[in-house]
Parts: sequence; C-alpha cells; structure tokens
Amino acid sequence: MSDQQVAQTFVKLADTLVERFDSIEFLHVLADRCVELLHVDTAGFLLADETGALKLMATSSDLTRPLKHFPLQAGDGPSEECVRSGQTVRCDDLRAEPQRWPMFAATAVQLGFAAADAVPMRLRDEVIGTLNLFRTSPGALPAETACLAQSLANVATISLLQVRSARQNQMLAHELQSALTNRVTIEQAKGVLTERLEISVADAFSLMRNYARNSNQLLSDVAEQVNARSPEVNGLSRISRPRPRW
Repeated sequence: MSDQQVAQTFVKLADTLVERFDSIEFLHVLADRCVELLHVDTAGFLLADETGALKLMATSSDLTRPLKHFPLQAGDGPSEECVRSGQTVRCDDLRAEPQRWPMFAATAVQLGFAAADAVPMRLRDEVIGTLNLFRTSPGALPAETACLAQSLANVATISLLQVRSARQNQMLAHELQSALTNRVTIEQAKGVLTERLEISVADAFSLMRNYARNSNQLLSDVAEQVNARSPEVNGLSRISRPRPRW
C-alpha cells in the first residue's frame, strides 16, 4: 500500500460524488478499493433499513452473497455487534471461536474465510451500517490498515449522509430504501442477462456496469431497462462483452 494508491482512491471516490449520486455503484467501487488497499480477500457493505435490519448492499465479489441469508436481526454476526456498540468488531480466527457467532462462523468458514472484521459506518452517534472485511487466512489486520479501513468507512458514511442533507425533503430511510429497491432490480437484471447471454452472474454484473458508464446512465436505470427487455439496451451485449464461463 502506497500513499499514491490511497490518494488515487480518494480522488476516484470524489469523482463519484456528482449530482446524480448512484449509491450502489459508489459502494461497489469502494468495496473493490478496500480489497486493493487493505489486502483483504473480500469486502462488503451492509446498511440498516428503516426497521434497523441490516441488508447486504455491495460486495467486491459474489463470495459473500450467501451471508445475506443469515438471520441478521437475530444478532448472530459481527455486523450486528458492531452496530450495537458503534465500535470495530474483530475476529482474527473464526475457527478458534465458533461459539461467538455460531451460524455466521460456520457459514463463513464453509465459504473459505478464516478471519473477519466489521467496521462501523458512523458519524458521531449515528451508525448507518458496517464495512465488513473477510480474509482467507487467520490473523489481525495491522494497525495502519485498520485505521485506513475506518477512514474508508467514514467516507462512505459521510457521502450517504450528505445525500440526505442535500435533499431537504428526503430522509435517510427513504434513501436507503431506494438503494435496497435498486439492489433487487439489479439482481433481477443479472439473472436476465445470465440466461439470455449464457454468461456467469459476475460477468453479467460487469457488463451492466460497463454499459452504464459508457452510456452515462445510472446502474439502476440500466437494470430496469434490462428487466423490461427495452430496445434501448439491445447494444448492451456488444459493449465489452466477457467471454462465457459456462
């Protein structure tokens, strides 16, 4: 990790804070950069909805997608503990502490992860979610890396809360609910492209992200067009189409 890499990351994040703020794309970009800068294997963001339940919003890969099926509201996991305390929750070896979060630890180990950290997305006393970091090898994050992880979580928090401040007639709950709705739309569109183009889920998502960027559209808008079989996205399969994996 170099100062130049860190600086480039914050410049990239600043570039996403435009008038038409796409929270899903922003969190995906940030998750990808967390993997690069923090040298973890997977990163993911969970946000609390209007009821306080945590929902998986963005990951650096599909490896953590099964974790969204956990009974998060039951408190079985580092994210719930992190939100309650407002402090970073660390587990340097999930296999050594299976009793701490039985369901979470069992599923994470089954997926090949050995260590996990949950970093609070907090501004003063308000905690809106967590940044989760997964590693396939046990061991603690270096102090400098942990500090940078909190800084990246702070950037995400401030950015999302800034949207609320800029839109005087909207509440954060509405913004988060909108993000949750967009997530469902995007998941549906990934399934449509997977079946139509005979490509993997990961490639379908990359295809939509590339198309959205090239056509200067929001990712959620492209997903809606895909689901509606709109002729406006007929050219999508010709934009940086990945080679089929299966």
